[in-house]
Amino acid sequence: MVALSLLGTPAHAAPGSWSSHQIEFTFLGFTSTYSCEGLQSKLQALLRTLGAQQDAVLTSACDRGFGAPEKFASANVRFSSLQPTADADAAIEGQWRHVEIAPHHPSQLDLGDCELVEQFRDKILPSFTTRALINDVRCIPFQESGSAYTLQFDVFVPRKSA
Repeated sequence: MVALSLLGTPAHAAPGSWSSHQIEFTFLGFTSTYSCEGLQSKLQALLRTLGAQQDAVLTSACDRGFGAPEKFASANVRFSSLQPTADADAAIEGQWRHVEIAPHHPSQLDLGDCELVEQFRDKILPSFTTRALINDVRCIPFQESGSAYTLQFDVFVPRKSA
């Protein structure tokens, strides 16, 4: 029996290896503000959706204290993403998985997160191996209505055990 990916094509395993990344992510938006904990939660959900290794670490420096909205909420994001390799003896099997990022996908995202998704796309998404990107992100500053975002792509992730 051949496993099918979400795109309907065979989900063949390919060798991969983990690649470490460290990114200083400072959110600058006009429509939404986040507490440092809120920003961390949303970034963690996005990293999980893209198949980052489970030991991702997000630390923040907040000026206003726990739970208070920050104009420039920031997080130091350390994570590993799976990269394809030509080494057939690689210990990790990877496969392509289709991902959609949109309001409520993952469930932690809302319409007001448009600018966050836009900045995540520009600053963190390039650390992942992706293909077939459909980029439909239209953020209108200072208003949720009229803003819309959908990112669709395939991402190289660890193969699930059968």
